[in-house]
Amino acid sequence: MSGTDPTRRPEPEPTPLSSPLARRPWMLPSAVAREFDPSRVGPKSRRTVRDWMADFTCFLAAVFLGMLGADAVADNPHIAQGYAEFDQVLGALACAAVWLRRRWPVGLALVMVPISVASDTAGGAAAVALFTLAVHRPFRYVAWIGGLSIAVVPLTFWLRPDPAMSYGVAIAFGVLLTGAVIGWGMFVRSRRELLLSLRDRAVRAENEAALRAEQAQRLAREDIAREMHDVLAHRLTLLSVHAGALEFRPDAPREEIVRAAGVIRESSHEALQDLRQVIGVLRGGEADASGRPQPTLAALDTLVAESRDAGMKVVLANRLTDPDLDTVPAALGRTAYRIAQEGLTNARKHAPGAEVTVTVTGAPGEGLTLSVRNPAPPGDVPEVPGSGQGLIGLAERASLAGGRFGHRAGPDGGFHLEAWLPWAS
Repeated sequence: MSGTDPTRRPEPEPTPLSSPLARRPWMLPSAVAREFDPSRVGPKSRRTVRDWMADFTCFLAAVFLGMLGADAVADNPHIAQGYAEFDQVLGALACAAVWLRRRWPVGLALVMVPISVASDTAGGAAAVALFTLAVHRPFRYVAWIGGLSIAVVPLTFWLRPDPAMSYGVAIAFGVLLTGAVIGWGMFVRSRRELLLSLRDRAVRAENEAALRAEQAQRLAREDIAREMHDVLAHRLTLLSVHAGALEFRPDAPREEIVRAAGVIRESSHEALQDLRQVIGVLRGGEADASGRPQPTLAALDTLVAESRDAGMKVVLANRLTDPDLDTVPAALGRTAYRIAQEGLTNARKHAPGAEVTVTVTGAPGEGLTLSVRNPAPPGDVPEVPGSGQGLIGLAERASLAGGRFGHRAGPDGGFHLEAWLPWAS
């Protein structure tokens, strides 16, 4: 019958206790203190100082009301002297049983129903038991036992009429008193429920804030990784290709060696500049910390020229309604530039010597389509290390811009990637 305390909730993640009550759990009821201090949870939960004060108060209230009832029984001419003594003994036992109210609230309240009918001295103990039931147990218990307590009020005053009140007034007074005790207990329970719900909301808010911070950090790391890949992969691939050419062709003409060394030097310089830019972003938190502007689609001609200088065969087909690349919005152009840069980098690594075609089409209101296509490489492909994350990063970048990205390998061994990006009119 005792069950467990329904005011306890499933334990949330432990969090620092910041409220004054949380720092002083002895001021809280044990049912509430357990929520703030998980170490209190157990089969023998410790009572707090407030619990002891409440128990003593309830015991003294039961004794005081019992003494009033005992005096009324002694002065009641309708009750024999022997029964009055039995009434007082039964009331004393009921007052002693008040100390069991926390362990067996349902059983104590149920037992007090017939005892309150048989003894006026036990009326205070019965009220305390009913109050405890309303505080610590759900409404279904209160409804049944409280309804039973109200139903026996007429029987109580029929067995022992009150000499100072009429039968109807006595019944009304008893019903009103029982209802007040139940209402008070339910009010206390609702206050505890409110305190626990506010605590749960605070814990959830703290956990959600921590998750949002963690997600923001993860997204920031992904942005940094994507930017590092986009900025440095192109330059480092140039270095790898030309260094490989110098390694495998030490007998190349001096002009080619000088040109390759110049490209390596220039690419190294650009890679260092790009690396300083990314490090500046990490340190200063500003996108333009290095003072270098972010590339837009207008820089596509420069990108193609760099690739041609590196020995690639690149064809740029500009089929925009307005062939001026400067008319493309900066954010849209930056995304398209990065996609073209990654496409050329992949072609340089996996299809050296093949002609690469970069096509840009679209217009405001229709969107911008960028494709990079290359046939199968004409010869053997040197092994160039790669992260394998480039295409994944391009798909994510296009998705973040509200567009689409796709790629496929051709039946002839070539490769084609294409992206569509929204372009507002």
